[in-house]
Amino acid sequence: MTFITKKALPRRTILRGIGSMVALPFLSAMAPAMTALAKTAAKPIPRLGFFYAPNGMFLPNFHPEGDGGKTYAMTPILKPLEAYRENMVVISGLSNSGLVSPNEGGGVHTRAHGGWLSGVLPKRTEGADIEAGKTVDQYAADILGQDTSLRSLQLTTDSNFTVGNCENGYSCTYQNSTSWSSPTTPLPHERDPRVVFQRLFGDGGSVEARMAQMKTDRSILDSLSDSINTLEKNLGHEDQVIVGEYLTAVREIERRIQRTEQNNASRPLPSTKQPDGVPETFEEHIDTLFEMLTLAYQADVTRVSVMQMARELSGRAYPDIGVPEGHHTVSHHQLNAHNIQQYTRINTHHVSLFSKFVDRLAKTQDGDGSLLEHSILLYGTGMGDGDHHTPYNLPVILVGGGRGTLEGGRHLKYPMHTPFMNLGLSLLDKVEVDVASISDSTGRLSDL
Repeated sequence: MTFITKKALPRRTILRGIGSMVALPFLSAMAPAMTALAKTAAKPIPRLGFFYAPNGMFLPNFHPEGDGGKTYAMTPILKPLEAYRENMVVISGLSNSGLVSPNEGGGVHTRAHGGWLSGVLPKRTEGADIEAGKTVDQYAADILGQDTSLRSLQLTTDSNFTVGNCENGYSCTYQNSTSWSSPTTPLPHERDPRVVFQRLFGDGGSVEARMAQMKTDRSILDSLSDSINTLEKNLGHEDQVIVGEYLTAVREIERRIQRTEQNNASRPLPSTKQPDGVPETFEEHIDTLFEMLTLAYQADVTRVSVMQMARELSGRAYPDIGVPEGHHTVSHHQLNAHNIQQYTRINTHHVSLFSKFVDRLAKTQDGDGSLLEHSILLYGTGMGDGDHHTPYNLPVILVGGGRGTLEGGRHLKYPMHTPFMNLGLSLLDKVEVDVASISDSTGRLSDL
């Protein structure tokens, strides 16, 4: 651990214990010490996140009416984000037209998801010869991931080990992975909060040994107590508060995972073995993943992330919000009023869960601002209207300030079928990643 004298605390100060480590959030002590710059925040770190919801949306309840601008009315699906209207940009008119293949027949869900962040039509195969396209997040990770312990972080709420043919001759890989580091390299998404926790805070040793150590009642923070005490003695009051709140959040996540594991052990499912660290409810599961992603951003463990709210073709039911039917079933609404209502409830519920993550970022200090002010989050789906199964007029929400590069409070309406990859290039520009083109892109989005 680094001690503070007349020098600034290094930005990448890490507390180490036995089999564990905790990177620290940005502190005032990390600015140059004993100079006029001591109270001047360092240049904010860019962060970029992508959040995928399956089965499209009922577009009339998502896209605002009118021709765009600042006076648009919040639609039902957008309502959960109303408190962050001034931090949000809603976009209409974008399409991944290259994913439409008249000769392919079925497999529309797979194509919509597999090419969402690349604009590349996935190769139809059930075998190992999979091929799609490098995704926008991985272009960002090429640059933003050079200085972090995790190049990028991929999360999901569903199983990540489905294999074989998932839809009309397409490999399940295309539904398992939203993120591809190359046309033939899909990245695995992790659903178990315990494993994610290990990736964020584990330090050396075999995976088995670290997992066994962390399944004890002893918190990883206990092994860091000497380092924490030494650090806090050399910090000002404001930094002590920040460190205290951050470490409390780490400990609470660890306790939540331990409680989940204890519950799963005492109340096992009757026919299948439930993974240790996966909470019982969808809402608790996704909230735990969002909380860990917040810590990963705060401690600069990663700057790029992708999360699946659920996998494409998800048939999950949501009885707690009055939807006992499966998600995929009601997405085939056929303009039936009941199906539209249920479909919209699920769409809105997913956005409401995402809004809690947005709220958490807004309340987390990061240098001279908040994590939300320094991040850009893209929430969307790979299909437009789920009943039509086409990647046209995609639902797109951008939230965050992008370190002052993204003006919120707007609805931007582009000509129909403007390439979605134009948005990808525009987002990369805002995090200072220069890419000439991606798939069918024709340039950057004007006015963004």
